[in-house]
Amino acid sequence: MKVILTQDVKGSGKKGDMINVADGYAKNFLIKKGLAVVADANAVNMKMTKDAADRHHAAVEMQKAQDTAKELSGKTIKLTAKAGTNGRLFGSVTAKEIAEELEKSYHVSIDKRKISLESDIKAYGSYSCEIKLHTGVSAKMTVMITEE
Repeated sequence: MKVILTQDVKGSGKKGDMINVADGYAKNFLIKKGLAVVADANAVNMKMTKDAADRHHAAVEMQKAQDTAKELSGKTIKLTAKAGTNGRLFGSVTAKEIAEELEKSYHVSIDKRKISLESDIKAYGSYSCEIKLHTGVSAKMTVMITEE
């Protein structure tokens, strides 16, 4: 009997997979527990529609990430900070502060965990950072720290 899994089933497949299983296993276990539905024409059509919508959504997200990467690549973010007489900052500049400045300057909302710095920012100067926007899509930017 052909069924479409509604949840991951260990040893059988992942959610959304269409698999062929024994009638008893399908009726007495998978369907009864709500782990699968019978793969009739309606269910197959719904699965194909959902798969197409998921592919379209993924393509739109990828395009959006590539556009954002083009916009941000090579740009410089300027931040100000207080420092002591030797030029060392009081504290350090964090990815959170960089994300907030990106939001202000470029109107792009980026999670602070997606920003990776080559080294800690603890003094005035220029630093490079990489922003991971999507799988395989990233933008390299420069962060310039100046005196407040």
